[in-house]
Amino acid sequence: MQDARAHFVLVGGGLAGALLAAGLGQDGYRVDLFERRSDPGAGNFVGGRSINLALSARGIHALEQLGLADEVLADAIPMHGRMIHGRDGSLHRQPYDRDPSRHINSVGRAVLNRVTIAAARRLPNVNVHFNHRCVDVDTDRPAARFVREETGEAVEVAGDAVIGVDGAYSAVRRALQRQERFDYSQQYLAHGYKELTIPPGSGGEFLMERNALHIWPRRSFMMIALPNPDGSFTCTLFFPFEGPLSFAALRSPSDVESLFSREFPDAVPLMPTLLDDFFTNPTGSMVTVRCAPWHAGGRVALLGDAAHAIVPFFGQGANCAFEDCDELRRCLRERDSREQAFAEYQRRRRPNSEAIADLAIANFVEMRDKTAAPAFRAYKMLERRLHGWLPGVFVPLYTMISFTRIPYAQARARAKRQEQLLIVGTAALLLILLWIALLIVRCVWPAGG
Repeated sequence: MQDARAHFVLVGGGLAGALLAAGLGQDGYRVDLFERRSDPGAGNFVGGRSINLALSARGIHALEQLGLADEVLADAIPMHGRMIHGRDGSLHRQPYDRDPSRHINSVGRAVLNRVTIAAARRLPNVNVHFNHRCVDVDTDRPAARFVREETGEAVEVAGDAVIGVDGAYSAVRRALQRQERFDYSQQYLAHGYKELTIPPGSGGEFLMERNALHIWPRRSFMMIALPNPDGSFTCTLFFPFEGPLSFAALRSPSDVESLFSREFPDAVPLMPTLLDDFFTNPTGSMVTVRCAPWHAGGRVALLGDAAHAIVPFFGQGANCAFEDCDELRRCLRERDSREQAFAEYQRRRRPNSEAIADLAIANFVEMRDKTAAPAFRAYKMLERRLHGWLPGVFVPLYTMISFTRIPYAQARARAKRQEQLLIVGTAALLLILLWIALLIVRCVWPAGG
């Protein structure tokens, strides 16, 4: 058991930072949480850059450990599967699991952040500081240096440990990068994203299927839409940055109208603010970050996107970061020193973060290129049948990632074995059928007859 008098300085008050502050506070540590933005609880959340969260088993478990799951899920909308939109307006539903009760949850980022921040603030040993931008970290003391945004005042805060929960462009990680033998890589997608909106109907009703994640797959790009409690949908267009069909090529309102009328004709009548949204909201980029080590002794550590930013296409960014929080707290309880705890946390989590990073990129290809294909639909149906016929033996990858807490790396390895067995089994079945066909031919037309 760690010294509960230890003082943690957390840099980053987003989803994972707030959850970690609440968790460490419940464990008895002194916590100071610093966030660059204004207090989201005061109505300062800024939209236009977010991709709605798909909260699933891993994130829900972490919230349950702090007694927050019910509060968060009260505002969530269950999504039982994908609704695929064809260019001709046709619809095709793809369930996420053979069990109809299993679903992922559409959760607004602002709602989740407010709940976790409020949970941290309720604890007397946790202090939350907004409008503090981290500019550097002394990894030896350790101490974090901030600038108070309203006044420009410099602030330095020392603690027993500084934890960077400050996202893909982490200032804490930047300080660690000055150390020798620190590995770092980043890989940007050639696609960016743009947030758009489908508002509710005149009576506040949903204008599309409420309990689904909607996808308009168009091979080299796609649009998705997730439901919100007010009857609206937050849409996200994933589109190349450059090229003949790209954000760079969409220069005028007529360019945008032409693209959407051709590619998303069923969505256009539902998007009265399309042009305003498109030209007002920024175009976001998506990056995969890999680095090591995630800590410097027992003084500094990284968590969430600061350690392993991933692209959003498996809906696991927040879920993975919440699992990080849970695992770090567990390691602090199980190890005799913070240095041992941080090292064990990295040992357990890094292989899983690498696995989900790869799976998220692969799922982008699946969502935009494959979901509309008949062969893919047949394969998914076969997966569900095998899952039903062989429960506990054959489990689809999506089920393992979204509806269990099987470590990501184990899930990926198991799915690969299952796919290989499925290929071998299909080939063997075809050979048997061919052999039977040859026997029938020989019986009907015997040799020399």
